[in-house]
Amino acid sequence: MDASDIARAIRRVAHEIAERNHAQALALVGVLRRGAALSQRLCTLLAEMGCGEVPVGTLDISLYRDDGRGSSGDPRLLGRSIPFSLGGRTVVLADDVLYTGRTARAALQALADLGRPRAIQLAVLVDRGERELPIRADYVGKNVTAGAGQRVYVRLAEVDGIDAVIVGRGNQITPPRRLN
Repeated sequence: MDASDIARAIRRVAHEIAERNHAQALALVGVLRRGAALSQRLCTLLAEMGCGEVPVGTLDISLYRDDGRGSSGDPRLLGRSIPFSLGGRTVVLADDVLYTGRTARAALQALADLGRPRAIQLAVLVDRGERELPIRADYVGKNVTAGAGQRVYVRLAEVDGIDAVIVGRGNQITPPRRLN
């Protein structure tokens, strides 16, 4: 996917979110890092569609992972910023790629520690399938087939300086990096 494909996919997801939800009870929470950028883009599009100012937060799920990454004392922990109450809201959890479902599971656990939303919906830019957990996205920008041993690299301008989605074999493809 190039920048125009990504923009089109995000716009479609924003339309689906607007059609399914009431803006006054809606909030967006992005999983750090690229999910946070995705949630900001969705917020901007929802405002353009007349949904008003939808609150946006960010969530670091490092301490909730079940793969040993993000253990206590890890210097990479980025924190969270959710400056609103989750109670009674429909929270759209945004992330870049849905693969095994483990990141989404960790995010659900982290949200549960912060309050009790009325509902949680999952929006992802790319769904590559092959779940290990019974989790599915409510909103998908693009379904991508990537076989065993392949990775889906998502790059967003806010984090990486470029918008691109590339499927490659492990380390055989050098993903696009920030432009200087």
